[in-house]
Amino acid sequence: MSTTPDPLVALGALPGVADSVDSVRKAVDRVYGHRIMRRRSNEITSEAALRGARGSAALSGAEWALEEVRRRSDFSGDGEARTVGGALRLTAEAGQLLSIWRQSPLRVLARLHLVAAADSAEAAGRPRLAGEPVEEPLIELPLPDADEVAGRLEGLSRLIIAGSSAPALVTAAVVHGELLSLRPFASHNGLVARAAERIVLVGSGLDPKSICPAEAGHAELGRAAYVAALDGYASGTPDGMAAWIAHCGKAVELGVRESTAVCEALQRGAA
Repeated sequence: MSTTPDPLVALGALPGVADSVDSVRKAVDRVYGHRIMRRRSNEITSEAALRGARGSAALSGAEWALEEVRRRSDFSGDGEARTVGGALRLTAEAGQLLSIWRQSPLRVLARLHLVAAADSAEAAGRPRLAGEPVEEPLIELPLPDADEVAGRLEGLSRLIIAGSSAPALVTAAVVHGELLSLRPFASHNGLVARAAERIVLVGSGLDPKSICPAEAGHAELGRAAYVAALDGYASGTPDGMAAWIAHCGKAVELGVRESTAVCEALQRGAA
């Protein structure tokens, strides 16, 4: 039997992380217990997907009103439209990849990037090669080289395949933070990282119906806070890592608030 320490469990033991985990769990339990969820959970899931995609696109520079995202059917226009379209496609695709994630996370990440890019470019669906540039709005961290990316992706893959007893929030935050710090693809890394966070939260059983759109919460907290928290993750310090996990926890709680508001609106309409 292996006695290798689980680094995700160690992160879960950092000061303040247990409080974040507990707060998220209670918030998620509350929305799942809402009376409207017994009859109309599919509607809540659909609305959460829309709001999550809008939030993820906003963090990648396409800040569209929710009703505009809802109204549009053609996302082939300018860069912002393509970003929103990519976020919507990823939200739909994520649910189809849950069964593959624990066995082959790198395959899932490649598929997510291919879906986000939605083109036949040579770089679509594969990690970037040495010397290839990266287009990633907002994120200005130093860019790891291709060899470091390959090694850290492999390490992340091993962690996921091995499984962990760490809380889902911790695993999701690490997956999100690692992918955004590495920016392993030539483009769309933010969209992919947030979709991967969603996959972990849903696949872990924390949010099995995908009604807690963390992406919407990240967007509500704002780009500046997002970048500052990511800087903490990239620093690798205990305080920085704990702050990033707490930030991700707050994003989930704000996503819960979004869906709770939807539940309340549907309940008023049914009254």
